[in-house]
Amino acid sequence: MKNKVPLLIFLIISISLLFTPKVLAICPLCTVAVGAGVGLARWLGVDDTISGLWIGGLTVSLIAWTIDWLEKKNIRFKGRKIVTILGYYLLMVVPLYFSGFLGNPHNSLICFCGFHFDKLLLGIIAGSIGFWFGASWYYYLKEKHGSRAYFPFQKVVMPIAPLIILSIIFYFLTK
Repeated sequence: MKNKVPLLIFLIISISLLFTPKVLAICPLCTVAVGAGVGLARWLGVDDTISGLWIGGLTVSLIAWTIDWLEKKNIRFKGRKIVTILGYYLLMVVPLYFSGFLGNPHNSLICFCGFHFDKLLLGIIAGSIGFWFGASWYYYLKEKHGSRAYFPFQKVVMPIAPLIILSIIFYFLTK
């Protein structure tokens, strides 16, 4: 039962990404920033929860890029979004699991119900939600402003801002 809770949360997030109304491509600079954040966090020895935030953000960015690329290349098939989403998360989670980064009992948090929750997986889930929320919020605000951004580099700042805020929150929670 302990291991099924994170899997259930992961599936809920994956399925919710299927119901986005249109493709929301993320800019290349934003993806590079998230990738650099992952590398820097691991190099500095930052807690796995915070590293997971950036891994989750990078994954959502790559998913959006891939779906947009498939759309531009007219590559359409039934289940394209779910295959892309599950494919990227499997490509990320399976190697982390078999290398011992995920599922390590010494690298988990005890939740309020007594369940052990993997720090890296918690970060990946929170980072995925945060990045998706920031990107969606950007497109919503842009649509309300006549298809124009409110400030320069808003497309970069808005998806990254939730990751920075969550990094600060998790830093103090896991300190």
